[in-house]
Amino acid sequence: MNDAERRFTRGLVEVRADGDQKRTIGGYAAKFNKLSRNMGGFVERIDPGFFAKSEGDGWPEAMARYNHDDNMLLGTAGAGTLRLQTDGTGLDYSVDVPQARGDVYELVQRGDVQRSSFAFYTFEDDWSMTEQDFPMRTLLSGQLVDVAPVNTPAYLDTSTGLRSLAERAGAGLDEVRAAAGQGDLKRFLGGTAPATVIDLAPGGQGDTHPLMVLRQRRAELMKRRAF
Repeated sequence: MNDAERRFTRGLVEVRADGDQKRTIGGYAAKFNKLSRNMGGFVERIDPGFFAKSEGDGWPEAMARYNHDDNMLLGTAGAGTLRLQTDGTGLDYSVDVPQARGDVYELVQRGDVQRSSFAFYTFEDDWSMTEQDFPMRTLLSGQLVDVAPVNTPAYLDTSTGLRSLAERAGAGLDEVRAAAGQGDLKRFLGGTAPATVIDLAPGGQGDTHPLMVLRQRRAELMKRRAF
C-alpha cells in the first residue's frame, strides 16, 4: 500500500459568504497544469483528470481537516458539510466550519491562515522532461484523502514519487534517491516508457470509472494546448 502524499497549494483559503449564515471557508486545494517548486531533483504537475475517479465515485471518505489533523475535523463529503468540485483551474472546496472549530474560521477570517494543502494516494503517474530539460512527474489519477487549510506549507514527501520512477526505470530506490540528491534524475528518463501504474490504495477502486475515461481524453487535449 502506498503512503498518502501531501502537497501545498499556492491558492488562498478564504471566508465565503453563505445565504444560510453558515461559517464557510474554502479555496483551491490543488491547481492543474502548474509546475511545482523543485521537489528535490524534479518538479510535479497535476493532470486535469487526476481527481476524476474520486469525483465519479462521489468523493468517497474525503474530508476537510485543519492542518491534516484527525482531531481537527471540519467537514466531510459524505455528510455534505464539505463540497468539492473540479473546474478548469483545479480542485475547489468549500467547508462549513462547525461551532466547535470557530477558532479556525476566525483565523481564516483574520488572514492568519491563508494557504491550503491536500492529501492523496497516487494510482497512476508518468515521468518526462520539461521544456527546460528538467525531470517532471505528472500525477495522472489518484484518490483524494483530505483538503486542509494550513498554517505552513505541507511537508513534501517525495518517497512515493521516487519509488515510481525507480519502478519505471528498473532501478533500485536507493540509487534513485542518491541521484535525486545529486540533481541527476534525468539519467533514468532516457527513452520512452509507459505510464507507471501504482498499486491502488484500499477502498475498492480498482475498476476504471467511465467518467475517468472521458476526463482523461479531455485532459489529453488540455495538455496539448498547455504545452
